[in-house]
This record gives sequence, structure tokens and C-alpha cells, in this order.
Amino acid sequence: MEIEDNDAARHGFGKMGFGCKHYRRRCRIRAPCCNDVFHCRHCHNESTKDGHELDRHAVESVICLVCDTEQPIGQVCYNCGVCMGEYFCRECKFLDDDIDREHFHCKDCGICRVGGKDNFFHCQKCGSCYSVSLRDKHYCIENSMKNNCPICYEYLFDSLRETSVLRCGHTMHLQCFHEMLKHDKFSCPICSMPIFDMDKFLRALDAEIEAGMLHIDYMGKGWIVCNDCRDTTQVYSRVAGHKCCHCQSHNTCRVAAPVLPA
Repeated sequence: MEIEDNDAARHGFGKMGFGCKHYRRRCRIRAPCCNDVFHCRHCHNESTKDGHELDRHAVESVICLVCDTEQPIGQVCYNCGVCMGEYFCRECKFLDDDIDREHFHCKDCGICRVGGKDNFFHCQKCGSCYSVSLRDKHYCIENSMKNNCPICYEYLFDSLRETSVLRCGHTMHLQCFHEMLKHDKFSCPICSMPIFDMDKFLRALDAEIEAGMLHIDYMGKGWIVCNDCRDTTQVYSRVAGHKCCHCQSHNTCRVAAPVLPA
């Protein structure tokens, strides 16, 4: 019994006491691309001067932070018996002591994610895991997560930061989304579709235009494209409120006249 207790104590020694700002783990990894040692792939990517990134699946060896023994990647150090990560994914070569993050491996994504497997589903068209609250309730865009955030330009698919899916189907960091709202930007920075239901706002705008006589035609006709329905129509040019003739939205912008085929 005492031997078993000693083994258990050795196994759990140093839990949550080692790691970096990205992960808590009791080992470091050797990057095969440059043969240097780092706490994790993010530490590697942040420190490289030439911008090269570490392929997580290419990692073959780790160094135990308790006994400093380098060895093939695994969950338990073969020298001192300490567990180098309470969560271990052999496919991703990934370890983490912070199991409260509820890691799970998504075979379709090919990487580990956090938040609990039961709380997410993999959308085959969008090519990523989404919250179950979005199942059958989001607009699919093929591989929408395999792009950079339109605000900060960080790659979204394996970003550590939480992601928001807009009504139009485009994606961005939730933090960037909130920053965008602070600057009174209420449309998708990629397609310009509204990120909220704008019906009440549009009705108020109609009333303001009517009350301010801004509906009077001033400069003849011009062409607009609607960011909501994508229709291109010809309307009277006005000081404000160029309304789409098709869907009645004011989310429009002026464009050049379409070139008709000869």
C-alpha cells in the first residue's frame, strides 16, 4: 500500500506547477524544425525570427521538467514516473495539466479543442467545431474558420481565443467582435451584411428621412448595391437613405452603372 501511495504521489508531483502562459504541463517539447526546446508550439511560434511555425504533429520528443530527461513523447516520464500532463492526446502530441478546460480531440478537425465534447459539433461544410447552440441555426460558408480574423488577422482555425460566428456565416474573434461594436460598426467587415436584426433601426431611419425631407430627389438617378440581398438597382440619388427597391434595406452603397453585354 505504501509503494502504491508513493507511486501516486510521484505521478501527481508538480501538477499545475509548471508550464507557460499557454498551457500547464510538466515537460517541454523539442521542435524538430529548429531543434530548440520550448514549453509549447505557441512559445515556439512567438519566438521565431523568420516566422516559421511548428507542426504539432511533427513533435517526437519531450523533456521532463522534474528530472530533465529527454524521451519520446508520452504521458508519463519513464525516468521519474511523473505525469507530464493530466490530459494527453497521442495524435496531436499534446499535454496539459489543466483538465478543467475539458479538452477533447476532434477527428474531423484533426486537432484538440476545449470546452467539452458534448458542447460542440463538427460542421462539415464550415470545416470546424461549433457550439451545439448553432446546430441548424447558422449560415454555412465552406471552410469559414480556415481564414484569418478580419480584425486582427490571426488564423482562426486553431486560435486559442474564443470565436464568434456572425449571422452571415463569417467568423471572427469574440474579443475583436466586441471591439468592433465599441467603434459603432454593426456590419460584417467581410461582406457588409448586418450582424444584428436591423428592422427597428431601419424603420426609425425611414421616419427620420421622411421628417427631415431627406427623401427629396436631388441629383437624378444612380446605381446602388444592397449588402443584404446583393441586388443591384437604380434609384434616385438622395442626401441619405438609399433604399434597396428589392428588400427595402438601407444597407446599401453606391456603385458604377453595370456594363451591359454588347
